[in-house]
Amino acid sequence: MRFGLFYEHQLPRPWKEGAEGRLLSDALEQVELADRLGFHAVWEVEHHFLEEYSHSSAPEVFLGAASQRTKKIRLGHGIVQIPPGYNHPVRVAERVATLDLVSGGRVEFGTGESSSQMELGGFGVKRELKHDQWTEALDAICRMFVEEPFAGYDGRWVRMPPRNVIPKPFQKPHPPLWMACTRRESILAAARNGLGALSFAFVEPEDAKQWVASYYEAIASDECVPAGFAVNPNVAVVVPLMCHEDEETAIERGIDGAHFFGYSLAHYYVFGTHRPGSTNLWEEFQRNRRDVGFAREVVRPDQAPLGVSLLQEGLGSLRGAVGTPEQVAALCERYEAAGVDQVIFCPGSRTVPSGSRRRRASAWRERVRRR
Repeated sequence: MRFGLFYEHQLPRPWKEGAEGRLLSDALEQVELADRLGFHAVWEVEHHFLEEYSHSSAPEVFLGAASQRTKKIRLGHGIVQIPPGYNHPVRVAERVATLDLVSGGRVEFGTGESSSQMELGGFGVKRELKHDQWTEALDAICRMFVEEPFAGYDGRWVRMPPRNVIPKPFQKPHPPLWMACTRRESILAAARNGLGALSFAFVEPEDAKQWVASYYEAIASDECVPAGFAVNPNVAVVVPLMCHEDEETAIERGIDGAHFFGYSLAHYYVFGTHRPGSTNLWEEFQRNRRDVGFAREVVRPDQAPLGVSLLQEGLGSLRGAVGTPEQVAALCERYEAAGVDQVIFCPGSRTVPSGSRRRRASAWRERVRRR
């Protein structure tokens, strides 16, 4: 089983001058260290307009910077939003191929369609059409990777005459293909398309075992008709991470970040009413976290083994890999026993005053230099 890092680039209010720059700089330092420590991949999302939850609207720029500061770590788009309203298929193919070339063939190409109305509405993508648009765009992009010249496309949403889409990717026929998944049904859809399943469902290892078994059964069957020109049999799971030798310290530093991650997802994708530029999501989270299952006190030390998802009066909470090295290792072993191919950690910390954050960032940089 392999390990990765995952970045949403959360930035809770209040925003200080230079905060976004420091956020990206700190993440790049972490990726540089992860490369030296032997992590398999770094994954970067693409989101737009999702204030505080994800300041990651240009993943190709971040991954391009990471490619020049690292040597071996894989560079994962987790994911590119490919309905044409977000990104024209030609521009996606060009950017992915260029990143693959400058990194020496280290790109993992994940795709998706988003389901947040904040993004869908911002780009004029209709919810009922987005999946069909994703299917058409992925077909066009994969052909652009391999056809020379690209024979053109006459679809419902992608239409263009023959052109030679250049450059071509370093990896042949193209970088490994992945799909964002949040339910068992979407994991099976990934298998039927020959795609790696990038799961954001925050499932326990014992539940993941059933999903993995179903995935590999489907990918080995006649149901599997590859969307691209190669099959990528892989199941990856994403979990929040905060590791410390003392469990209480790990919880103190990490659980607010893990809970804010889960609350922000629900805000933008389920129950939230967002006013661009004025909604203070961090303050709202602090007021309402108990009512929607993210009470701080529900996560306590000595809850072994780690439960990725917890229950607070019937509501779902989230812990993930927040604990001691031994607890996190045991959780990883359970995922490995379930057949998961990659565990992807979303590193985070609680929101702290800017002075304390600067001191922690300085200490992190010193650890990087010593290594």
